Amino acid sequence: MTENQLGKRILDFAFEIHTELGPGLLETVYEVVLAHELRAIGLEVERQKPIPIIYRGLSFDEGFRADLIVENKVIVELKSVEALERVHAKQVLTQLRLTNLRLGYLINFGQERLKDGIKRLANRLVEPD
Repeated sequence: MTENQLGKRILDFAFEIHTELGPGLLETVYEVVLAHELRAIGLEVERQKPIPIIYRGLSFDEGFRADLIVENKVIVELKSVEALERVHAKQVLTQLRLTNLRLGYLINFGQERLKDGIKRLANRLVEPD
């Protein structure tokens, strides 16, 4: 499955979860349930995956963690806040660069309308025509 195909599955489940559970719960609730749904269809999902900084052959563990990494291709960062801030997008872009992955999603389950709380972030990803 490509990054874009995985992204569609991730978002489909995010919308289902938001519809069923509603907005505003702690982000861990959405993380657990989304990971469950993705695993239920046979996808590999890592939760709270540590992301080290690699510099000149040295590895520094500075506490960066991806909420979810799906199939070692897509990073999913979940929030449950009133509004996304620029720093949230920067967090995902940093994770993408440090892991050398190409696609990430920032999903804010705090929004009444989930579609208003989704940001797709790319790190050198070629868009389909």
